[in-house]
Amino acid sequence: MAKILAITNQKGGVGKTTTSINLAASLAAVKQRVLLIDLDPQGNATMGSGINKRDLSATIYHVLLGSKTLHEVRLHSEAGNYDVLPANRDLAGAEIELVDLPQRETRLKEALQAVTTEYDYVLIDCPPALNLLTLNGLCAARSVMIPVQCEYYALEGLSDLVNTIRKVRANLNPDLEIEGLLRTMFDPRNTLALQVSEQLQQHFGEKVYRTIIPRNVRLAEAPSYGVPVLHHDKPSKGAQAYLALAGELLNKAAQSVPA
Repeated sequence: MAKILAITNQKGGVGKTTTSINLAASLAAVKQRVLLIDLDPQGNATMGSGINKRDLSATIYHVLLGSKTLHEVRLHSEAGNYDVLPANRDLAGAEIELVDLPQRETRLKEALQAVTTEYDYVLIDCPPALNLLTLNGLCAARSVMIPVQCEYYALEGLSDLVNTIRKVRANLNPDLEIEGLLRTMFDPRNTLALQVSEQLQQHFGEKVYRTIIPRNVRLAEAPSYGVPVLHHDKPSKGAQAYLALAGELLNKAAQSVPA
């Protein structure tokens, strides 16, 4: 049964899509079966996986509206060795069209039921806003990974997101929990970053991943080549950090399974 993980933060520019792509590739590299779902109309996770969003005739948009099945739409990323449920600008229209449809918040959850035995991990790259697309991601997931950039406004935005997760758990998805907080774009020379990192650990304790994603040129370059950083420059600090995150995720899952 797949572990379904929504990667989300209502604040943009925190490394959400970078994390989605590179965690998917890192899990695939250690022999996990992975599906990456691009729920962002910008389609950056699609492009970063080596799939041209402009050439697509069917996307996650068609799955949410019920005109295509997930099996008909998913593609394989040769660049990352995982499957992708791609997105492009069509998805922006789904926001309006979903409003009048039945079970509008749980349509992704229903679509995923057909493939949960085919994967070990399903990663959902949510858009940087609280809308019907993000709600579909949070209703489909069992847990949430929150990328956080250690800067001045990080904790304020984080409290809003935690409140959102509480509301979703209370009204739509009682199984939803916070998997962990991931510190991204981290520069240890920055005093403020160190202070915010310390505050996160005080507030959230063991929910903060030990792995820290550094600021890294290779991480920033990889999307322009349409590949995860693991296949752009494996020895780089960015690639090694995401491999470490995949290992931490797997160890955490192994410890939570009853003997």
